[in-house]
Amino acid sequence: MKKMFFAAALVAASAAQAQPAPVDIGSPWARVVLQGQASSAAYMTLTAREPLTLTGATTPAAGIVEVHEMWMDGDVMKMRARETVALPAGQAVSFRPGGYHFMLMDLKAAFRPGTVVPMTLQFRDAQGKAHELSVSVPVTAAAPMMHKP
Repeated sequence: MKKMFFAAALVAASAAQAQPAPVDIGSPWARVVLQGQASSAAYMTLTAREPLTLTGATTPAAGIVEVHEMWMDGDVMKMRARETVALPAGQAVSFRPGGYHFMLMDLKAAFRPGTVVPMTLQFRDAQGKAHELSVSVPVTAAAPMMHKP
């Protein structure tokens, strides 16, 4: 009886964890970082298959990951951290230099070309249910060529 209760509790606990996110990821990449630099940025395109909100991201490669937004205000480039980013269903949202991006700070090691940064993106759906998606982000010196279907 105790074993059945324990098994049922495990099933219930795993069901309460975040579900895989219904998001397509396009062209992920992160900037090369030289030894001694404390931050980098990661970029990609997110296309949600249902309305979602990006609520955060994590990586074991950095102590802090924040979503930032950059924009021009006259002749001045401005940047701020964003708590969330809305992802409308079927609409690609680009995380690119000069716009939204993932700021990776307090890096654990330099990002060298050819290495891969594992990231976990966190989302909430319209019902408030948590979703997560693991992404392998290759490190490159420049943005990869983007191909349109």
